[in-house]
Amino acid sequence: MAGDLTGGHEMKRGRGVLKPDIPQSFGRTFALDVLEGLSQRPKRIDPVYLYDEKGSKLFQQITTLNEYYLTQCEHEILTLHMEEISQSLARQAFNLIELGAGDGRKTVLLIEHLIRKNLDFEYITLDISPESINDLSFMLEEMFPSARLKVTGIIAEYFDGLKWLAERSSSRNLILFLGSNIGNFEYPKAQKFLRHLWDCLKPDDQLLVGFDLKKDFEILNNAYNDSGGITREFHLNLLDRINRELDGDFDREKFLYYSGYDVITGAVESYLVSKERQEVFIRKLNKIFPFEAWEPIHTESSYKYLESEIACLAAETGFQVEKDFFDSRRFFVDSLWRVKKPGSATAPCNVECR
Repeated sequence: MAGDLTGGHEMKRGRGVLKPDIPQSFGRTFALDVLEGLSQRPKRIDPVYLYDEKGSKLFQQITTLNEYYLTQCEHEILTLHMEEISQSLARQAFNLIELGAGDGRKTVLLIEHLIRKNLDFEYITLDISPESINDLSFMLEEMFPSARLKVTGIIAEYFDGLKWLAERSSSRNLILFLGSNIGNFEYPKAQKFLRHLWDCLKPDDQLLVGFDLKKDFEILNNAYNDSGGITREFHLNLLDRINRELDGDFDREKFLYYSGYDVITGAVESYLVSKERQEVFIRKLNKIFPFEAWEPIHTESSYKYLESEIACLAAETGFQVEKDFFDSRRFFVDSLWRVKKPGSATAPCNVECR
């Protein structure tokens, strides 16, 4: 890598964990977003707030469930197609940059393979959560004690961190945005996110991005309504978080969890629904929020894609699809894209989009 990313920053257990002094492009507070979301009609809370410490642990349990096929499918893809993925990478030194890595189980598969192939790369994990960065960095240190693996954790918003990194490294980049993280955005917001990402990258940088594909409705609905009720608990924990952090008086027994696939939006929509007419007081907001019986709070949308929609999304945001990697049931795809900019060695785009 060009430059020293770790100079002047605190080092922990031999790995670089950086919190750069980056002017943040926007601020976000739990209290303000809850106030705004519960004042809307329909009420809604940003799904990012599902992932407090307890919520993150519950989500990791969800990823191990049989009903939640997404993690199994992507694990299969990375296992079956690892050689082909690695052959598509730059032969020179590159940065392997992961946005929101989670527990890193899938990442480890790729890192192990790249090390066996003797590729020259540095793994960089980028997240706003110091706990996630530190946990993953420590885990990788224990799994790969050899100095052959260089690990850097950057605590920042995605685009702020990528722009900061671009000023300090001339190496090519492979961005990992795995799982169904892109599915958290409705299509126009996915376009906006990917255009921002494109703006942070160099010609011929690559992106490996996961998409959950449209399929039988029963399979989709079962994935978000597991028989053990863990997904229900994951969403109800949001009310517990408001009570704990904002001194609210939500009674979780007065709410039920509902989730279902919407054929119009193409998303599995999730809600917490008030079972009765009630008022909820949140002391740190000094505000009472009234609920009608059966009034919902929207907590999450998980958008599903057709293969044609993925090709269009790439073309519309400045990328070219190099290869799609599917699981054996074609439930999920990890799509490898290349950045198209002046100086890119990319072929003309023939994708027709409406």
